[in-house]
This record gives sequence, structure tokens and C-alpha cells, in this order.
Amino acid sequence: MTAFQLAQINIAAMKEPLDSPVMADFVANLDRINELAEQSPGFVWRLKGEGNDATSLRPLGDNVIVNMSVWKGIESLNAYVYRSAHTEIMRRRREWFDRMYEMHMALWWVHRGHHPTLEEAVGRLEHLRQYGPTGFVFTFRTAFPPPDATTPVESSLDSDQCPAT
Repeated sequence: MTAFQLAQINIAAMKEPLDSPVMADFVANLDRINELAEQSPGFVWRLKGEGNDATSLRPLGDNVIVNMSVWKGIESLNAYVYRSAHTEIMRRRREWFDRMYEMHMALWWVHRGHHPTLEEAVGRLEHLRQYGPTGFVFTFRTAFPPPDATTPVESSLDSDQCPAT
């Protein structure tokens, strides 16, 4: 058993303010999707702001929302993101969010029990954007094993196509 867990941050640039009619259906699904995450195998922790989600936290600007969580490993996060009802919401993301041309999701290993700060997570995302995937920060497609692993990690996705598109 590893002494590490997987942290993730993903960000999205909203087309309209969160309280606008354009964003209403996204907001209406937040509690359901967050509950799904919390009930998913391998879920450990997720960032929360003023409410039951992190939408009030805006370290990257007024129109950019963040999501951050910790999971037991790559497999459990991948299953939640790409093989659960979360995928239905991802398929609709263009309704609510502008396309991002920079990396918008980053993965990294944290010591078991550590909950990353927003500053730490944004730093990892910036590092990924600048240097690409490394053992310090990586993506599903170019994954790295925990620092104490004895075997390599296989890529979690088989193609360049997101299953939610």
C-alpha cells in the first residue's frame, strides 16, 4: 500500500456569471454531482468554499471556477470522471464554459491525509503548463506512479479522445 493519494485540480472559464440563466442548469446539478463524487469508491476529500462546493473560490479570476479533490488513486478518479453520471455533465460543458486552450486539469501525489491548498494546486497547474507532465505533476494520459511505487502506472486513457465528447 502506498503512502500517497492522488490530488487533482481542474478549472473552467464560465461563459456567464454563476447566477445567470446560462449557468442555471450547471448550478442545479452541482449538489448531485458533488454527492456522486463523495459516494464514489476511492473518494477522499474535496475543496469547499462558502457553500457545499468551491464555486465561491476564484484564485484565477472572477470567471474561472475551480474544483479540487483527493482520491485513493488514478483508477478511482478516472472511474468517477469518465465512467459515472459525471460524464453526462461533461458532455454539456460547452453550454456553460469557454474552451480552454491551456492545460486545465492537473494531477499530483500527496501524502496520505494531506489536503492541498489552492495555492499549491494552482502552482502545480502552472508547473504543468510550463514544463509538461513530470513526476511532480501530470495528466491522465501521461500518468506517473506514486513516489513509493514499485511498478509503473499505465495511461488511464486509450486514446486522445475524451470519452465525454
